[in-house]
Order: sequence, then structure tokens, then C-alpha cells
Amino acid sequence: MVRYGILTALGEFHTKIEGLKQGDVVVIRSNRGIEFGEIVQVLGETTKEFKEDAPDEIVRLADDNDKKKHAVIEEETVPGERKYCQKKIQELKVPMKLIGIEHLFDEKKIIIYYIAEKRIDFRELVKDLAREFHARIEMKQIGVRDEARMLAFYQHCGRELCCRSFLKNLDPVAMKMAKRQKATMDPAKISGRCGKLMCCLRYEDAVYEELKNNLPKKGALVKTEKCEGEVLDYEILSQNVLIETKEGNKLTISAKDIIGQKNAKQPVKLSKKKNCQSTCKK
Repeated sequence: MVRYGILTALGEFHTKIEGLKQGDVVVIRSNRGIEFGEIVQVLGETTKEFKEDAPDEIVRLADDNDKKKHAVIEEETVPGERKYCQKKIQELKVPMKLIGIEHLFDEKKIIIYYIAEKRIDFRELVKDLAREFHARIEMKQIGVRDEARMLAFYQHCGRELCCRSFLKNLDPVAMKMAKRQKATMDPAKISGRCGKLMCCLRYEDAVYEELKNNLPKKGALVKTEKCEGEVLDYEILSQNVLIETKEGNKLTISAKDIIGQKNAKQPVKLSKKKNCQSTCKK
């Protein structure tokens, strides 16, 4: 498994080189061209057949010359290209926001990452950039999540952004995941550096959903050996259920103590007046 590119993409690459280990810097051949990458995990053998000079191949372990060339590209070439590109964008009045520039290791291709609200005619800009840099120019529109992946580093938790460190795909995150986990609804606390809901809300959502399915729905009539009542609310992780008995008492019971239940009625709203939390008397 190799991490490569300005978007810190993760991909599986084959090789005949022996002795590679985690942390090694390598030169790879991706479907974009020759690139610089870092091994993050050494996988086992595969039965998949690869053709010679096919993409997804580790070409060689990077030597000192490769590392020096990569440093020059990142520290000298890319900043110069970015400055020139920004200048041409302003001159041509192109309605876009330049986010980043990626100069591939073989210097045959340059990828321009940008954000724009609508479709843009890049023909004049691409002609000027190709003439100046003598390379193939690819314009790539990205969203705010990819922008954060490129420009941000750490999340509120103090750890490196998941999208930069290990996530391969940025799957959608729904608000119902935050509600199911009863996370705070404060946007500042459940949003990532991209302004969207944090990807980590997905990690435990499947467990929450499974545990929730073990609980009766709100409005259902449940019965234990000691009492029975209508379900007002429940706590997913603790697997406790809040019920109201016919006498109007609110009791907290364990879901495992429920021995029977009837179909749910319309969900009930918790009364602000009666908030007594007690357990069934034994």
C-alpha cells in the first residue's frame, strides 16, 4: 500500500523488488504517470497478474538523486508554477479559486486543482500554462472536502485528518448518524475542517444501528417480570429503556429484562414535568 500525490491517495502497487518495508520512499507508476510515494503497508503476495510497464507498479526504491529531484520540484518548481498560474488566472479573469498544483515526478504532467461555482472555459488558460511549462496540463475541480485534505493537517481531536492519513474514499456522512449517536448538534463540534460532518461519525454508526434494533420503538408497550409500561425513550449504548407505567411513574429498565412487547403507537414526547428516573422495584 502506497500513499502518493497531493491528495494523499492510497493505492495497492505490485513490484518484484524484495525487502521493501513501511516508511520506504519509492518511485511508482500510477495511471497518471511516474510519481513519488511512501509505503504505508506491505501486503502479502497476490494471484493477480500484472503486465510489464502497467500502472500500479513500484518502479524502484528512491535513491538520493530521486529525493533531491523531488525536493526541488516541491520547494522550487511548484511555488513558481503556482505564482505564474495565479497571475494568469487574474489576467484572464477566470472565475475560479486556485487550491493547489501537483507537478508529477516525470515532469510530463501538471495537475491544477481548483474550486469554482460553475462550468469554466479553460482553453486560453491551459494554452498559456502548457506553453510556459512545456507539460501536459490537467484541470481538476474539487470540493471542500478535498480542499481540506490538501490544505489542513489536524482535526479538533488533535490527530491528523483521517482523509490525509488513511481514508481512501470520502463516503457521505448523514445527519442521522450524529442524531443516532446523540452527538451534540452544535455544527462547530460535529463538523470537520472541511465544514462538512466529520468522517468519524461513520466509524461506529453500524454498531449504533445494530444496538438500536435490539430496543423497542418509542410508544411500544413493554412488559417485564416486575412491571409494564409505554416506552418513552431509550439509551442505545447502555441498552436501557425509559417507560411510563399506568400509574404515571417513569422507570428505567434494562432491555434484556423485557419479556414481551406490543406494536408501537405514535411516538410520545417526554414530559418536562415528570423527569423522575428510577428503576423497577424488585
